[in-house]
Amino acid sequence: LKIQSLSVTKLRLEWNRTKHGNDFSTSLIELFVNRLDSVESVLPYEYDAFDFCQDKEEKRPSENLGQVLFGERIASSPYKFKFNKPETCKQVCIKSYDPENASDRNKLEFLKKGMQLNYQHHWIIDNMPVTWCYDVEDGQKYCNPGFPVGCYVTPAGRVKDACIINAEFNKKSTFYLFNHVDITIMYHSGKDESWPGARLVMAKLEPKSYKHTDKDNLNCQGPPMEIPRDFTSKLDLIYTYSVTFENKIRWASRWDYILESMPHTNIQWFSIMNSLVIVLFLSGMVAMIILRTLHKDIARYNQIDSSEDAQEEFGWKLVHGDVFRPPRKGMLLSVFLGQGTQIFIMTFITLFLACLGFLSPANRGALMTCAVVLWVLLGTPAGYVSARMYKTFRGEKWKTNVLLTALLCPGIVFADFFIMNLILWVKGSSAAIPFGTLVAILAMWFGISVPLTFIGAYFGFKEKPIEHPVRTNQIPRQIPEQSFFTKPLPGIIMGGILPFGCIFIQLFFILNSIWSHQMYYMFGFLFLVFIILLITCSEATVLLCYFHLCAEDYHWWWRSFLTSSFTAVYLFIYAIHYFFSKLQITGNASTILYFGYTMIMVLIFFLFTGTIGFFACFWFVSKIYSVVKVD
Repeated sequence: LKIQSLSVTKLRLEWNRTKHGNDFSTSLIELFVNRLDSVESVLPYEYDAFDFCQDKEEKRPSENLGQVLFGERIASSPYKFKFNKPETCKQVCIKSYDPENASDRNKLEFLKKGMQLNYQHHWIIDNMPVTWCYDVEDGQKYCNPGFPVGCYVTPAGRVKDACIINAEFNKKSTFYLFNHVDITIMYHSGKDESWPGARLVMAKLEPKSYKHTDKDNLNCQGPPMEIPRDFTSKLDLIYTYSVTFENKIRWASRWDYILESMPHTNIQWFSIMNSLVIVLFLSGMVAMIILRTLHKDIARYNQIDSSEDAQEEFGWKLVHGDVFRPPRKGMLLSVFLGQGTQIFIMTFITLFLACLGFLSPANRGALMTCAVVLWVLLGTPAGYVSARMYKTFRGEKWKTNVLLTALLCPGIVFADFFIMNLILWVKGSSAAIPFGTLVAILAMWFGISVPLTFIGAYFGFKEKPIEHPVRTNQIPRQIPEQSFFTKPLPGIIMGGILPFGCIFIQLFFILNSIWSHQMYYMFGFLFLVFIILLITCSEATVLLCYFHLCAEDYHWWWRSFLTSSFTAVYLFIYAIHYFFSKLQITGNASTILYFGYTMIMVLIFFLFTGTIGFFACFWFVSKIYSVVKVD
């Protein structure tokens, strides 16, 4: 369940054999900077957007599709160290601000805004996040893969978490800038001549604030660096760092200090046990129906002599002549089923690879890249399933079916994504997708996914319609008056409760990783919950479908889809609750972005769960009517 260390890029700092012997001192360690983000804003910004020290020869490592979609912007920094060479209070740069200069005022105001909204740095050394570890409750340590720009004390004296680390941060209406970092780099070195090298294992830092009074004699002591709320006089900000090296940790423990500081394992096991109890309950109900009630029904139906009156028939057998009557809006249902199949296969393969460790957080952007590429390549099963089901529904507008399968749901997602991207672009956020990437996504959609969907639809329409075990009557049967619990809407609302109960704890951690910028690594648990979700959606839909058929209501096509897909509605309600109870997001733009991206998640989940419930119910109905004798 932990990240596989083999998936991490290994950096070796080789011994330089000189005339002085084995010397580490000339091995250069580069520190890279990522975007800055905040739990109070959905708008991340590039490191360059803030007036921090810049690398004169800026280098940007190549980014994959997933990193671009997530808005990661990695660049080199002026923080460069020589291996095993400690530094104390070394100057990086000096930033001067003049209140009479409009550009300087804007830069300083933007920096203050970053501190006010608790924006955080994200630094990287050897593909490892540079973490800030601090004490939390019960004497435990929490390692955060980021550290704040600074802290702000409000006019009322209220402070953010970042200000608690220093009792001197107590002046009201004052900003305190973290202009110094104490960096500790831990490494593992070889023990013999067969491999005389060293590999980085861990990088930690502690942010500090110092007001440097003498530029030529820096000692990193004294009062904190205050930035008054009112900028009236010239201001010099001196950025410094100290670095130390330690050799004491094994290479196999490279990620443990991050993973062990997140005490969620017990909660995860509780989530799994909770989900298993729900599955066992549903399985017991389904087993009781199939082994007892349904078995007795079939035996009783098959014993009825054909010469007896028709009123002898009762229950679900009574609607055998209508149960496979094509549904209304069969075109839309078939399109949803095709897209749901595509999403299901994509999700299964992605989670399986992540569970094996190929898509760990150490592989930045790999998860999203894998998901997008799989979705593009899985157009064929989407087209095939949609066309086959549409033909089974006796549809004739095959061109419309193919076009809707290829364009409807992806078009809704892309339109939503494009609007969100426009907001990010207007706000100057680093999460805004470049125009070239948008063109590349469109090219993949229309150049690969759409043709593959057409190919799948071609083979789907060539196949014969799915044969039903019973014939459909010419005249539809009248459905008797239903009780409250057998009406469609109450059944649909009840059907989504149990599947959501299986996933809501896991959903909390997923939302934390997206919006609270926490690292998600528990793919083993997630894959297990994914399997439990499949079982729960299938069993809940089959159970309610049987009850409705016994009540002589044969409109099960759409209801089977909507019963399990209503889980997406509960997901949306939970996302609203999470927004108001857990997040501290402020601003209209951030709110729109949150709900815009949430709607994409809800749509994908709607198609995925609905498809699972539909095919489970389709198999169940076909099975029970295939073993009963019908005149």
